Amino acid sequence: MIDQTAVIHPSSVIEEGARIGARVHIGPFCVIGADVAIGEGTVLKSHVVVNGHTRIGKDNTIYQFATIGEANQDLKYAGEPTRVEIGDRNSIRESVTIHRGTAQSGGVTKVGSDNLLMVNAHVAHDCVVGDRCILANNATLAGHVTIDDHAIIGGMTAVHQFCTIGAHVMVGGCSGVAQDVPPFIIAQGNHATPYGVNIVGLQRRGFSKEAIHAIRHAYKLLYRSGRQLDEVKPEIADLAARHPEVQPFYDFFARSTRGLIR
Repeated sequence: MIDQTAVIHPSSVIEEGARIGARVHIGPFCVIGADVAIGEGTVLKSHVVVNGHTRIGKDNTIYQFATIGEANQDLKYAGEPTRVEIGDRNSIRESVTIHRGTAQSGGVTKVGSDNLLMVNAHVAHDCVVGDRCILANNATLAGHVTIDDHAIIGGMTAVHQFCTIGAHVMVGGCSGVAQDVPPFIIAQGNHATPYGVNIVGLQRRGFSKEAIHAIRHAYKLLYRSGRQLDEVKPEIADLAARHPEVQPFYDFFARSTRGLIR
C-alpha cells in the first residue's frame, strides 16, 4: 500500500506489498522489498535498498547507497524471516549497512530514534542501538552488540561480538572494543581501555555537578582504587543509593557478559 501523498521517483522499484506512509519521499533508483514498511515523512535520497521484514519509523533521512534489512553475514543464517526495526528521526548517511537479525538471537536488529549513523557505518545482525547515539564514519558493530542511549562510537572503531557499551560513553576513533564498556566513561585504544569520565558529554546533557562528582567517585573506585570489582561493589551500591545517577553504573556490572574493559 502506497499513501497518495508519497512522492516516488519513476526509476525506483517498489515491490507489491510494501507499505509506504504519508509524505514519504523516495528518490531515484531505490529498491523497496515487499515486506518493508516505511513511516510517514521519511526520505530516501537515491540508490537506497530496503529489503526483508524491515520497519522504518517516521521522519528518517536515508542517504545514497545505504542498505537496510539485507540478509546478514552469519554463516548459520538460512533465510529465516528475521527483521530490522528502526525508530524515528534518524539520519542514516551514505553507504550505511544495517543487517537483519538471526533466529538464534531473537530475530531482530534494532536501531532506536534520533541517531546519526555516519558514512559507511555497519550495524550487524542482532545489534541493538538505543536513542541519540552517534556512529562515526566506518564504525563497525559486530553481531549481537548493544549500544545504550547517548553513546558515541568514533570513526574506524570496531566493536567485538556480544559487547555492551553503556549510556553516555565516548569511544575514541580507531579503537578496538573487545569487552564491555560501563556507562559514562571515555574509552580509547586497541584494545580499548578506560580514560576517565565523559564529563563534557554529561554536562551537555544536563547532569548536575553533584551527579558528575558522584559518577567520578564510582569510576575511581572501579578503576583507580587498585581493588577487585567484588571489593568495590558495596561502596558503589551505597553511592548509587545516595545518588541515583550512579545506579546505571552499578547495574551495568550485572549486564556485563564479556567482562569490563580495564
